[in-house]
Amino acid sequence: MTTKDYANRVSQMLQDQQAVIASEWLGQLEALTVRGNAASREQLRIHTQQFLGAFAAAARSGELENIDHRSWDEVRDLLAEISSSRAKSGSTPSETATFVFSLKQTLFSHLRQAFEGEPETAGAASWTISTLLDKLGLYTIEVFQKTKDQIIVRQQQELLELSTPVVKLWNGILALPLIGTLDSARTQVVMENILQKIVDTGASIAIIDITGVPTVDTLVAQHLMKTIAAARLMGADCIISGIRPQIAQTIVHLGVNLEDVTTKATLADAFVVALERTGTSVISKA
Repeated sequence: MTTKDYANRVSQMLQDQQAVIASEWLGQLEALTVRGNAASREQLRIHTQQFLGAFAAAARSGELENIDHRSWDEVRDLLAEISSSRAKSGSTPSETATFVFSLKQTLFSHLRQAFEGEPETAGAASWTISTLLDKLGLYTIEVFQKTKDQIIVRQQQELLELSTPVVKLWNGILALPLIGTLDSARTQVVMENILQKIVDTGASIAIIDITGVPTVDTLVAQHLMKTIAAARLMGADCIISGIRPQIAQTIVHLGVNLEDVTTKATLADAFVVALERTGTSVISKA
């Protein structure tokens, strides 16, 4: 008997006993579920029925060894949707893959009944179905991991944007307080944010405060100079504040040229210079 021959029988068995298999499979899933909120019973019930229907239709094609075949498109799409939703809801990869792997026990018992008296055919069918479910289970893990990676990348981007706020201190004066280490990716975000803010506000002075930057090395200094150069091309001058004694010594030791850049020890000092350059003065009422 060829694979296509028993594939048709497997497909027919799934159609005829779909309700029974779905009920038994649902029981297996609920017994194996670690977290009660990972998926509701109703959601699991819908997913099991959808999967069994799509699985039966795909098996009818006879392509039981290649899940990339077009006949398995609906099955893959359904598993991708399930894996993505579980990745977003906080499930683990093993919990997600269990959705497929847990079908084996229920399905094999029905396969033995369907091929009763045909041990060789039953063995071949069981092995093929087992290998097929393994591939589908691994597919769910791949989709799960891709979704997790996308979530992590998006969160990192959001953190970068939140950690580089550009604040308007006065008319024509912006401040960019930096906290943490500067790297190439973050420098790009810093540059984009400050340039966009310069365009939006028409600012002529931008204060870059590095009080929260723990160390300044050659790479960090280069990133700062790139940001300053980009701001100047947009018509805004930059002042660097937060130059602590240790950072000043490091900059001198590294031989970084900041002669054409105004630097101040504190943000308040830089703000006073910025006010003077914009023709504004602060008068104490006292």
